[in-house]
Formats: sequence, structure tokens, C-alpha cells
Amino acid sequence: MPELEQALERARELSHAAHGPNLDIFLPGMFTAYGRTGRYPAVSITGKSCSLGCDHCRGRLLRTMRPARDADQLYALGLKLAAQGQEGMLLSGGSDPQGHLPWDKVLPAIERLSADTELILTAHVGRIDRGTAKALKQAGVRQALVDVVGSEGTAQRVLHLADGLAGQSETLAACQEAGLELAPHIILGLDHGHLHGEEHALELVAELEPKRVVFVVLMPLKGTPLAQATPPSPQEVAGFLAQARERLPRIRHHLGCARPRGRHRRELDALAVRAGINALAIPSDGALDQAREMGVKVSFRDTCCSLA
Repeated sequence: MPELEQALERARELSHAAHGPNLDIFLPGMFTAYGRTGRYPAVSITGKSCSLGCDHCRGRLLRTMRPARDADQLYALGLKLAAQGQEGMLLSGGSDPQGHLPWDKVLPAIERLSADTELILTAHVGRIDRGTAKALKQAGVRQALVDVVGSEGTAQRVLHLADGLAGQSETLAACQEAGLELAPHIILGLDHGHLHGEEHALELVAELEPKRVVFVVLMPLKGTPLAQATPPSPQEVAGFLAQARERLPRIRHHLGCARPRGRHRRELDALAVRAGINALAIPSDGALDQAREMGVKVSFRDTCCSLA
């Protein structure tokens, strides 16, 4: 595929010109790989509960998170994690039918943990308004992770958001107005494995001018309506990464932890390194082998990749 090869080479040149031939490897959550264990657990403020029921998740991802359903539980968990030497927490949870998380009930705990510990606190915020964004910032949340979707239809059919992208626009504006650092995430293949709207999502991210953008890939999860979906191929994803670098040449590009495992991951990781990806979460040997072959300097960090 000469066209893809040329695109990857051009993307790599742009990336290395802006950031050098470097690759940061991240171990988020408490994953263990290559003799290291992550020190940045994900915490659900709703436990396993989610009323939105997006087709790609149906609450399955919440089962892997530490539960903390109220302020007292969150504060106690935070103190315990700090005592264990954890770097921080990614706060997340299930949504109501409009995509909102119950941040109000845990704001006091976030504020106390910010004052009483050195934990870095980031949040996968869902849909928030200006008041909530300001409250999270004032409480001590350092960064807002926001899924950026480019298709009204995908937002309605897959994410079950009746207002489509309207709430997303409000959320992004609210975070910027509050001074919350944004870590936009683009999910490739969210529409049943098809690339549909991702280019528009990329344009929306470009308008935000963030320090970084995180790319993740649909993971068909057992027990969800998308369990039998076929994710975009490694070549499709790599082509989009190269396109993204052309559009956003100077910001950091990260490949997040949500992506298919096995052969797909090995192939994609190698292609992503060839495209000059700046950060990679939970890598395969394919990424490290490719980096070694290309003379790319690899550094390890034990936190969520959005923090680089």
C-alpha cells in the first residue's frame, strides 16, 4: 500500500519535527505490563449503574472501575489510594438518560482530596453545563476527558443521546470557559465499526486547540449490541492517524487504552509508531519492536495517557 506508506512517513516527519523521535508509554488504571504496574486507577461515582446504556458499552466498562457512589466513599478511597502511593484517579461513572453524571454529590470529596492529598484528579465528565464545569475546576479537577463525536446520527443511535451533538457542544464550551484542561477523545469506528463522522470530530477538536488529542478504537464487548461489529482495520486507523497529523501537526497525538486486543493491536501499534504517535497506552510488543527498529526513544509512565 504505497499510499499508506507515504502518508505514514509524512505524518512521522511532522510529528518528529514538532516533538522529536520520542514515544511515551503509559500504564493507566492498575494494569501490569513489562514489569510495571499502573498507579492511576479509574473510579466510578455510580458503581456499576448506568441509565444511558450506549450500544458499545452497556455499563460493561464500569465493572472494571473502583466504586465510590457518594462523597464519603470517594474520600475514603482517595485517602487509601494516596497512602498506597497512587499517582491519582480518573473519575468516571454511568450517565443518566441525558448523558449527565451526578457530580454534585461528590464535589465535596474532590475538594477535600485536592486539599489533603497529592493525588492528580481527572474526570471523564460526560455532558456538563457551565456551572458544573466551573465547580469541578474549583474543586480541583485538573483535566476533563470528553468524547468528541462527529455524527449526529451516531450520537443518537449508538450513544442514545436524543439531542445529538448539542450537549457535546455545550460541554466543550463549558470546559473551556471554566479553564478546565481538555483531553478530547475521538472513538474510531463507533458507528458499528464504520468510520462515520470522525473527520468532522477532528475538525471540532482542531477548533479547541488542545494540548493533545486521544484516539481510541471501537472494542466490541460481549453482551452489547456491538459485540459482533468489526472494528476498523489497523490500516484504516493508521490512515486516519496520518490524516489527523496533517490536520493537527503540532499537538500531541495519543493512542488510548481502548482498542482491540490480539493481532489487531499488534499491527495497529506498529503502524501508529510509524505514523509518529507521541503516546501509547498499554502497548503491544509490536509497538516496542517498531520503536526499537526506528530508533525512537521510549519512556514509561504509570498514569493515564491523557496526562502527558
